[in-house]
Amino acid sequence: MSTAVHAPETATETPLNSLGFAKPPSQTRVVVAMSGGVDSSVVAAKLAREGYDVIGVTLQLYDHGAALAKKGACCAGQDIHDARRVAERMGFPHYVLDYENKFRESVIDEFADAYLSGATPVPCIRCNERVKFRDLLETARELDADCMATGHYIQRKDGAARAELHMAADPNRDQSYFLFSTTQEQLDFLRFPLGHLESKAETRALAAEFGLSVADKPDSQDICFVPNGDYAAVIEKLRPGAADPGEIVDLAGNVLGQHRGVIHYTIGQRRGLGIGGLGDPLYVLRLEPETRRVIVGPKSELATKFVPVGEVNWLGDEAFEGEIHCDVRIRSTRPPRPAILRPLGGRKAEIELLDPEEGVSPGQACVFYASGDSRVLGGGWITVQRRKAA
Repeated sequence: MSTAVHAPETATETPLNSLGFAKPPSQTRVVVAMSGGVDSSVVAAKLAREGYDVIGVTLQLYDHGAALAKKGACCAGQDIHDARRVAERMGFPHYVLDYENKFRESVIDEFADAYLSGATPVPCIRCNERVKFRDLLETARELDADCMATGHYIQRKDGAARAELHMAADPNRDQSYFLFSTTQEQLDFLRFPLGHLESKAETRALAAEFGLSVADKPDSQDICFVPNGDYAAVIEKLRPGAADPGEIVDLAGNVLGQHRGVIHYTIGQRRGLGIGGLGDPLYVLRLEPETRRVIVGPKSELATKFVPVGEVNWLGDEAFEGEIHCDVRIRSTRPPRPAILRPLGGRKAEIELLDPEEGVSPGQACVFYASGDSRVLGGGWITVQRRKAA
């Protein structure tokens, strides 16, 4: 009579759920940052459908009265209502937090002051850095959440050494430029469930599948607190007298005309200078708020090869030292370009662009990527331009 031989029993490991935790979704609490748009609504609905313990949180970020109102913007009246409707439909709790004072102090005031100093700020990055991924993330921890999820189009991947930040699968929706300042500690806690989708159409299809009222809601455009893209109007409201007129001069200091306020101009601008008929086209090369002068010159003077950056956030596995060959992006609308990154100590560095770029402006972000790869290595803020292209 034969006897069957059984393999010794081994402990069965609990498989990871879709958010990377070794426990059932029902035992995984996730706070979803809900702006009221289709992206974050789909994230919340998808996770709720999968059985996660979802808590929706919407931040009221700015006065949605006449002063700064913008139709179709996020984090204001209608959007709060839309987020609440999604939560009611999918059956999870939803809270609205008043962050108006924090948003004004951390984002809007700096935006206005940066423009007054001649820089070109990117307030969406500061909002992620100082409000959503700092204050809201801390609130998520206080709610005993295992993680916080957002509707950003970017990917979080488990690397050999740590969690890594990668560009979205859809290059047309990629938001990595706006999330470079995400720290490693924050990245460990964050999740981005939409980053792997190939198109926005997939997101809207999911919204329709879940029966969400925001399925066809238009995407928000420009900066949420700037009506119709009129930056100058907002700055004049916040800083009366900011639009004092001054002189438009060439590189030799010759006065070519008058302008209506430095805040109306950006580096690289050609149209709207009001100095036509002077020969070759002229471009804004530099802004001097202290003298209220706009310096213009030929397009060739815009080319920049060396870009100084500060407040560097480093997400690479290797130490931030020596020469680092990578790709960099200096505008959200431009693809990454090959460059050499040279740390200068502390959180400062200089970028050498292998091919000079035009229109590099203080106040913009410079984001670092692994050469030829989707991984985000970090980034910094462009400071005063020092050296031109050779």
